[in-house]
Amino acid sequence: MLHNVWFLLIAFFWIGYFVLEGFDFGLGILLPFLGRTDKERRALINAIGPIWDGNEVWVLVAGGATFAAFPHWYATLFSGFYLALFLILVALILRGVAFEYHSKRDSARWRAGWDWAIFIGSALPALLWGVAFANIVAGVPIDQNKEFTGDLFTLLNPYGLLGGVVTLTLFITHGAAYIALKTEGELRARANRLLVFVGLVAAAAAVVFLGWTQASKFVPGSAVVSVAAALALVGALAANRLRHEGWAFIGTAATIGLAVVALFLNLYPNVMPSSTNAAYNLTISNASSTDYTLTIMTVVAVIFTPLVLLYQGWTYWVFRKRVTADRIPDVAAPSAPAGPAAASSN
Repeated sequence: MLHNVWFLLIAFFWIGYFVLEGFDFGLGILLPFLGRTDKERRALINAIGPIWDGNEVWVLVAGGATFAAFPHWYATLFSGFYLALFLILVALILRGVAFEYHSKRDSARWRAGWDWAIFIGSALPALLWGVAFANIVAGVPIDQNKEFTGDLFTLLNPYGLLGGVVTLTLFITHGAAYIALKTEGELRARANRLLVFVGLVAAAAAVVFLGWTQASKFVPGSAVVSVAAALALVGALAANRLRHEGWAFIGTAATIGLAVVALFLNLYPNVMPSSTNAAYNLTISNASSTDYTLTIMTVVAVIFTPLVLLYQGWTYWVFRKRVTADRIPDVAAPSAPAGPAAASSN
């Protein structure tokens, strides 16, 4: 019973991560292109400045929960997907450093370099997360010892790459919706126009991917949720056309959330199918921890998960106002501290 609960909780954590970090990634990818001036790019960074690091906490929680609740799943996943996950980690570190160092010097060239670092640190994970999850759902070579027997190129198959394209384009669409919701003026108008184009590309890729998924393994519940995800994206595009940015953002968030639900429904009761032999599948039963461990984890989750949700909700409420390039000061770098001579003259 508890392994089912934790399968649902891990799915919830991944939904939270992809929905919240998704618009962060999308904004980072669009940063060098949608922001045409230094002030506009700095305004875009300010739009996620107070919240991006909180959004990343979700992937840590998802990884930690997987390690504790399904150690065999964690061991096979992180050893088999080591290189892909290492690239994601490096990209996330680069992205975090770029946010911190972006405005430490009053130099347009300095900031432009960090703009591209944010782009790379956002685009690479957006692509690779889709590749990883597509392969998890489709199945990877796992032997009788629960060990992954492939390599990075095993993951770079047509289905996996299509999954990467889907997450990449959906995150860009989600990011454009967030920019339209959080900015004013030209940035807002550009984001509105871009959302229509990239949303149609994402819709086409998602339809092919979800159709391929259902053709490989038809699960009625997953099929219904996939249709709901497609309708949510259509609703988001319609709301954007009517300039209802809030509803457009809710629509793109629902699209991503429902797409993750569809994948987990298609995966259940497995956590990592084996393409070598179905007898070697990792399931919620043979990959889980003991009932005692799951009981303790459940008590901790019941206490702390609502607190984390309340705190993050409060953060979003505090920083809910729109940003505009007109309010960005000319000098981005903080002034240097006064020296002894300057201090004595004051």
